[in-house]
Amino acid sequence: MSQREWIEKDFYKDLGVSPDASQDDIKKAYRKLARDLHPDANPGDAAAEERFKAVSEANAVLSDPAKRKEYDETRRLFASGGGGFGGFHPGAGGGFTSTNFDIGDLFGGGAADSGLGDLFGGLFNRGGAGGTTRTRPRRGGDVETETTLDFRDAVQGVTVPLRMTSPAPCTTCHGSGAEPGTSPRVCPYCNGSGIVSRNQGAFGFSEPCDDCRGTGSIIDSPCKDCRGTGIQNRTRTITVRVPPGIKDGSRIRLAGQGEAGLRGAPSGDLFVTVHVRPDKVFGRDGDDLTLVLPVSYGELVLGATVSVPTLDGRVGLKIPPGTADGRVLRVRGRGVPKRSGGAGDLLVTVKVAIPQHLDDQAIDALRVYLHAEKNSGFDPREGWAGA
Repeated sequence: MSQREWIEKDFYKDLGVSPDASQDDIKKAYRKLARDLHPDANPGDAAAEERFKAVSEANAVLSDPAKRKEYDETRRLFASGGGGFGGFHPGAGGGFTSTNFDIGDLFGGGAADSGLGDLFGGLFNRGGAGGTTRTRPRRGGDVETETTLDFRDAVQGVTVPLRMTSPAPCTTCHGSGAEPGTSPRVCPYCNGSGIVSRNQGAFGFSEPCDDCRGTGSIIDSPCKDCRGTGIQNRTRTITVRVPPGIKDGSRIRLAGQGEAGLRGAPSGDLFVTVHVRPDKVFGRDGDDLTLVLPVSYGELVLGATVSVPTLDGRVGLKIPPGTADGRVLRVRGRGVPKRSGGAGDLLVTVKVAIPQHLDDQAIDALRVYLHAEKNSGFDPREGWAGA
């Protein structure tokens, strides 16, 4: 995109947010619009496809704080339009001249750090010499998507395919924008700089070249599939390897899998937010798995060995005699795999299950037990504050 196009576009209007919107508001607005305008949801709707492209382009700039700052500063600088600089007027009276003007002076010396030096790329003509710096290709925007995994897949690790539609390098011209068998040529009017310069008094300034639209090159035979942009919306399937032990809400970064860069620049990155469904048996506490094990009163009093589930099967758990209801028993090494190697533990909480229906024999046996318990001197409420 040329400098003039970038300045004239209103990305905030495209997303339907105000210029002071927060990053979260921008993200929410983009997700809603992208979902409503997605080509898969509007097959054959050219208008929706164009809006989807505009929304994606706006999000690529506004979702990146550095690019957003650059965009805001540039639009403020050119607020008065016409290639001028708003209320800034060079000339007599000690103002900036063509020999001492530095774009960094407008931003407290921070233009180079913020990337504005690349944006203007020779916008100001020093000493009257023609600008020769070629406009730098722009990196593609980052893309965000989401996926939901079953609890056990998230704990053990899994490879999942993601089907998504986003701007990607044109498969016909491989991102050059030119018809196969041809190549872009250097713009003869600006000599490949992407800008043309002119003087006005003591001040020389430049503006994007109209012939090449600020790109520095001309495509005589544009690719028919991407109409010379080098980019097209493409539905593709990306295989994502989810590492073992990933937590709900974690993000995975896939370098170079985002939006295609302009004029052969690197693609942006893809960020996948992982959501994890709850499991019917297991819970999670850091690297430990948790579960509640129903047991009988007799098993707690007399002790027992019971079978409990694990991620990869079952294991025998020994309940010591006299175990209290609610006690947590630990099975080492049967929890969540750790990145450093090994695994957490399985924490088993024993919970006594009270029978709702007993036959006469069981009831008689229980009465005998209660009588024996009382004669033994056991009082369950001994020491209790309410006694």
